[in-house]
Amino acid sequence: MIADDMTPEGRRIEIPARHGAAFRLNRGQRLRVIDPQGEQVSDMLAFNAHDINEVISSGRSLDYASKLFLTTGDPLYSNRSNIMLKIMEDTVGRHDFLLTPCSKDTFRIIYGDEHPHQGCFGNLAHALQPYGVTPDQIPTAFNIFMNVNIGADGSFTVDAPKSKAGDHILFEAHMDLIVALTACSALQSNNYAFKPIHYAIETVQLDAI
Repeated sequence: MIADDMTPEGRRIEIPARHGAAFRLNRGQRLRVIDPQGEQVSDMLAFNAHDINEVISSGRSLDYASKLFLTTGDPLYSNRSNIMLKIMEDTVGRHDFLLTPCSKDTFRIIYGDEHPHQGCFGNLAHALQPYGVTPDQIPTAFNIFMNVNIGADGSFTVDAPKSKAGDHILFEAHMDLIVALTACSALQSNNYAFKPIHYAIETVQLDAI
């Protein structure tokens, strides 16, 4: 679904509430992810377009950054310790890289749903299927705009996203990628409402990386 407005950088694409999408992002291109209405999370995955066994890694990214909350200037690493993406701009500054994509089991176990939605996990699996990615290859996502707070005792809470209408995060690709995004399906993550996510792909000079 295409959003009505256009950005100077290129066409803005809408992911409807509780849906997902996957697409190619080439080395040197930039990906802008926008929260058009505010307080909406987007789960993001990235795979090496030439070898889908190389995938975004929460553990390596957080380990190498020595912090839990990544923002402007921070790279996102693969399971092979290669930089996949770098955060170039971030108007929110709070995202999660700990929690797994919500799934049917999430809604069954946490919310007690008898007929659960397939969640971000199902949406990611469906969007990535044409690229040969299987459900078992889906790792922990970079949860854009998700606001997870850690207590002194190690407990955590999922609070309302800090993102306001129009906030964005901008990534630059350091390799050819297959990227998948969602408009998150978990009530708690999105302050108990479901809204769309927008994204746009921007082309920059390769020597700018």
